[in-house]
Amino acid sequence: MEFTKIDLNTWDRSEVFEHFLKQGTTYSMTNEIPIDAALKFVKAKNYKFYPLFIYSVLKVINSNSLYRMAFDENGDLGYFDKSVPFYSIFDNEKELFSNITTEDTYTFAEFHRDYLDDVQKYQGTGKLFPKQPIPQNVVNISMIPWASFSAFNLNIKNNDNYLLPIVTASKFEKRSDGIKLPVTFQIHHAVCDGYQTAQFFNKLENILAHPEEL
Repeated sequence: MEFTKIDLNTWDRSEVFEHFLKQGTTYSMTNEIPIDAALKFVKAKNYKFYPLFIYSVLKVINSNSLYRMAFDENGDLGYFDKSVPFYSIFDNEKELFSNITTEDTYTFAEFHRDYLDDVQKYQGTGKLFPKQPIPQNVVNISMIPWASFSAFNLNIKNNDNYLLPIVTASKFEKRSDGIKLPVTFQIHHAVCDGYQTAQFFNKLENILAHPEEL
């Protein structure tokens, strides 16, 4: 993991960044992503959908440094060279969730294999963060498959400078024009505007429309 520092004196986004950081402005946007092709793909290949969603989100996050912005342990602003998915898994018996990471790999098939290994190892531990240590360069990903939503928001009260994205999906929705997955992208306005958020959804939709390319 590498962390590249940003010089606020020369960064072209400095004025926007400092304005919204001072205000503490975060926001979330929800969009319905078509997943007919993705569901057909996982069924044909005997894959699970959730790891495909995680891997697809990761590919989008790693496509733009603004999605990987953070302050390091010294308080310096910068961005990580890549992100690691930090995702929720659920224990049906205890009705508790845990958050774990699975390292990125060259192909989705490899990631799916490692995902299954990690879930088998850490599900049902009763611990919130059973896999240690938790890296700094994460993208937070979760899915709430028991209900659908049109909006979703998390409030981080103890850290106004938290810049990393939070991605949450809900239950599939069958529409007249296909199956849709409501996805919420939450981010600090200091690092992403509406344009970058729209790009996140557009890129995610494109990846899930062509999952065989993963």
